[in-house]
Amino acid sequence: MIAVPNYISPEEYLSIERQSEIRHEYRRGLVYAMAGGTDNHDRIALNLLTLINLHLGDSDCRFHSGNVKVNYQEEFYYYPDAFVTCDPRDRDDRYVKRHPKFIAEVLSPSTQAFDLGTKFEDYCKLSSLEEYVLVSQDTQQVECRRRTADNTWETVVYNAGESVVLQSLGLEFDIAELYRGLDG
Repeated sequence: MIAVPNYISPEEYLSIERQSEIRHEYRRGLVYAMAGGTDNHDRIALNLLTLINLHLGDSDCRFHSGNVKVNYQEEFYYYPDAFVTCDPRDRDDRYVKRHPKFIAEVLSPSTQAFDLGTKFEDYCKLSSLEEYVLVSQDTQQVECRRRTADNTWETVVYNAGESVVLQSLGLEFDIAELYRGLDG
């Protein structure tokens, strides 16, 4: 990820972002252009969103794809690959959500280190977040990081042939369903 090398305020970022044809993420005054993903990245995200959509049905929870931002105070605005919010306060703004309970990222070589480290640390600041899920593109592997009652995080890794449990959503599925329809 390459940042535009001068500080801008969150207000400037939001103004620019609403007019831009290219999506950008924002972290502490720096703006990062988002690179395009692979077809497999897109397919995995679509498969995950489909599973979540069918599971949530007509509930009060809403799921979102990589086109809606998650925000924490003035620190960051990110576009997760998938997230769910059940908080009615998140219905007030069509562009930004602040109370997700579930966030998922499909790992890419260019963003994997950031998603596993700094982005996770940032997302931990969201008191509503119960589960952070990282999905590998290269192998059938899903890492679920879950907030515990004492506000620490535990990690469970699922591999090929196993069922994935998304505790925050009450959803269980075969890991192969995430990887259905991939090329190469």
